[in-house]
Amino acid sequence: MNQQKIEQAVTLICDQGCVRIRVLIRLLETGVTIQETTELDETERQAVLLELKSIMAIYNLRK
Repeated sequence: MNQQKIEQAVTLICDQGCVRIRVLIRLLETGVTIQETTELDETERQAVLLELKSIMAIYNLRK
C-alpha cells in the first residue's frame, strides 16, 4: 500500500469541499472508482474512504 498516493488522493478530494467529499464518500462506498483514485488499488481506495470518513466525522463534530 502506497501511503503517499493515499495522502495525495485525500488532499485532492478535500480541496473540493465538504459537499463534494460527501458525494465521493457515497460513490466509494458503492465501489465506484472516482477520478482521484484511479491509480490506486482496492486496498488503497478503502484507505482513502476511511480517511475521508474520519475527516468528515471531525468536521461534523465542530459544527
